[in-house]
Amino acid sequence: MKAKKKPAGIKQKIREEKKKEQRTALAFAVAILIIIISISGFFVNSMLNQPSTNQTIPPNISEPKAAIVDHLSLTAPNQTFIQTATTTLKQAGYAVDYYSGEKVTVEFYRNLPTHNYGLIILRVHSALAYSEEGQERREMGFVDLFSSELYSTNRYIYEQLTDQISKAVFPDGGPEYFGISPPFIWRSMKGRFNNTLIIMMGCNGLTYTSLASAFVEKGAKAYISWNASVSASHTDKATTCLLQHLIIGKQTIIKAVTETMKQVGPDPAYNSVLLYYPHETENDTIEPQ
Repeated sequence: MKAKKKPAGIKQKIREEKKKEQRTALAFAVAILIIIISISGFFVNSMLNQPSTNQTIPPNISEPKAAIVDHLSLTAPNQTFIQTATTTLKQAGYAVDYYSGEKVTVEFYRNLPTHNYGLIILRVHSALAYSEEGQERREMGFVDLFSSELYSTNRYIYEQLTDQISKAVFPDGGPEYFGISPPFIWRSMKGRFNNTLIIMMGCNGLTYTSLASAFVEKGAKAYISWNASVSASHTDKATTCLLQHLIIGKQTIIKAVTETMKQVGPDPAYNSVLLYYPHETENDTIEPQ
């Protein structure tokens, strides 16, 4: 039995209705898909922004650091002092970096501010600077810090020509070394100190204020040193005492220096005493930073 054929007009109408239904279904499916994607994105974004009780947030504050620069290890080593000072600093909350004498180069001094130390102990040789014209020898009003590099006219030429580096010699003679002068601190040291306390254990650190002023101008908080020559044994003893008063006892700078002098006294050979700079910091305390 043959199927009856539908008129052509009816067939065309049926095809158009089917296409219309397909388009409607496709549009509906697309709309549903967009809604699903939007809802999923909302929930994913919400989950990502939810605070997690198990999330570990790295601390913004780094551990406070201190440095012991032991140039005297080459000529007057004192391991007992180094161990005691290190223990005291760690007890106060500092991480401690130790630099032996051979590491104390011109470049070491140049990069010193970049380490972000809160406290620096300079157990270094230092000497008053002199100029010599013929037979005349004249003090120049500042003190140089010794490096462990032998002096040469062929190195650090610019720094020598601009009076940032000079020739440093021990009073009893011997080899000549590069010495760090105050202009080097504020002209050639990289970066800045961050309210750092500088304890300069060498001779004549505060005979004049030029070296102390250079450190403060470079960002140091305060500077403590001797007003004349001092023996290695006496400065070791005094600095050990000073650290106890200053960072363990949390005394003010003026009180810590005063109590240290009462306890150990002036240097028995040179009658030198500890001083501090600038005077405006006398009532400040030193906190690890």
